[in-house]
Amino acid sequence: MDQIDRKILATLQADASGSVAEIAERAGVSQTPCWRRIKRLEDDGIIAKRVALLNPAKLNLGLTGFILIRTATHSEEWLQKFAEGVARIPEVIELHRMSGDIDYLIKFMVDSIAGYDALYKRLIKVANLSDVSAGFSMECLKYTTELPLDYVRE
Repeated sequence: MDQIDRKILATLQADASGSVAEIAERAGVSQTPCWRRIKRLEDDGIIAKRVALLNPAKLNLGLTGFILIRTATHSEEWLQKFAEGVARIPEVIELHRMSGDIDYLIKFMVDSIAGYDALYKRLIKVANLSDVSAGFSMECLKYTTELPLDYVRE
């Protein structure tokens, strides 16, 4: 991956809605090579997909929270059941298996505490959990979907 690929990726991360001509101009190449590079980056799985980022406040999703989960069960079967069950809950936007004292971390977005309570009741039906606690975001101080490109090896 060279500097041109990095410029293409940076441009797409900032705004994927631009035309190939606009992306090519920012990357300093013509349209056809730019399109080929984008296609290669997609084929290689570097560009996973292009999406629209929505404004949660405009969708009445004013409460962002994090659920910390500990479990006494650590089998592959339990994990598969848990991950599949959580994947079916649309309010859950991230699920992480963690190292350390917490086994799983869930990031979710709902409209209210009542929305969280409904989410919690669905979550505890998914699998046997030994400890569940939650914290709520008071203010988001940094949010980005743009990944750092400084670690890419050429």
